Amino acid sequence: MTVRVVVGAQFGDEAKGKITDYLAANARYVVRSAGGPNTGHTVHTPEGTVILHQLSCGVLRPHTVGVSGPGMVLQPMKLEDEMHDLEKRGLLRGEVVISDRAHAILPIHEIEDAWEDDLRGKKDPHASLGTTRRGVGPAYADRAGRWGIRMSDLTRPAILRDRLELLYATKTHIPGLPPREELTGQLAEVGSRLAPLIRPTEPIVWDAIARGDNVLLEGAQSALLDVDFGTYPYVTSSHPTSAGALVGSGIPPTEVDEVIGVSKAYTTRVGAGPFPTEDTGEAGEYLRRVGGERGATTGRERRCGWLDLSLLRYVARLNGLTSLAISKVDVLGGLDEVPVCVQYVMPDGSTVRDLLPSQADDLARAQPVYERLPGWPEFHERLKERIRREGARALPTELRRYLGRIASETGVAVEYVGYGPGRDETVRLDIGPNRPSAQGLPAWSG
Repeated sequence: MTVRVVVGAQFGDEAKGKITDYLAANARYVVRSAGGPNTGHTVHTPEGTVILHQLSCGVLRPHTVGVSGPGMVLQPMKLEDEMHDLEKRGLLRGEVVISDRAHAILPIHEIEDAWEDDLRGKKDPHASLGTTRRGVGPAYADRAGRWGIRMSDLTRPAILRDRLELLYATKTHIPGLPPREELTGQLAEVGSRLAPLIRPTEPIVWDAIARGDNVLLEGAQSALLDVDFGTYPYVTSSHPTSAGALVGSGIPPTEVDEVIGVSKAYTTRVGAGPFPTEDTGEAGEYLRRVGGERGATTGRERRCGWLDLSLLRYVARLNGLTSLAISKVDVLGGLDEVPVCVQYVMPDGSTVRDLLPSQADDLARAQPVYERLPGWPEFHERLKERIRREGARALPTELRRYLGRIASETGVAVEYVGYGPGRDETVRLDIGPNRPSAQGLPAWSG
């Protein structure tokens, strides 16, 4: 039995969906623990590309249970549409379970999300957060304020009516809300259809662990978007860290065996916020074009830049990473050299190697210090086929050195490498330090 946690180690969009799907092949339960329709996990199956927003990758695998966990916020109408789309394509192969404790995103939250971000932009053009406008932030705010409506409420019409009346009383300042009675009826209808799937999920996962089943916790967003530990206020409204995954699933920390951080071989970011290694020139455009860097949920172009080891060291410590999965190494194939940020120089002349400044403005003013490492050959089909046959030893020598440098700089072994979008284009290896032992992690340098 193994309990694994997958977390994003950058600003999101690191190919967590691909890595989670790869690991889900050996999992009995795959649990999404945070986020909602603001995320898009892209999986390239033999039958075509799938983008999952509110369902876990487990639903694509037969004999696997995909759990949308208690830490999520779910838009019930869009969740139903997502399930129907997979059913029509014959890709809903696993069982779907929805936590009764997950909170519901309502159309009023989506309206509120857009209204709030427009308000920020009117106040200051630089204050807009660039949210996905899917209602996630307002839904989490109502959860924290104890105004929220949970998925279990949708199956209890009397409770739903009372909770909606109370919630509407807090939204009188927001223009354009739908009539309350109309929304009440709509939610009651979708609640009755989803009712067979809504149940307490914590006992299901606890029993699975007790039986010795493999359990996989699927991360959404990224540790650098954590509401407390990310680039606040340019963050999400939940905790997409390993600790957050436990809170959002109900699994105690004593049960976790592995924490896998997913990072691209370079860095991208969608929306506003500091990005020290962003390249706004030809190199950034090259990464965007070759990497196909557009948001899976919004379609917005991603900002692109080079790998940031300072932030990766911070994420490794924050999450207690036991291994790394490095994706999209093929995108850098064919470059003569690959820049890597090893530290920052701050405006006061001090250097930072492994700490995220608490003020986003400070990070925005940090100057990255680069080392340039040798590039590796292009990933043509012959090379990919050789890797499929021979495994990790067929990876180019220069790439293995690049991965080894990541491992030595972060103190975390590289265990998985993604060299293309396909399900079969991931290889397992082990480069770098052993996983942290019971003796503890190395001293923090600050």
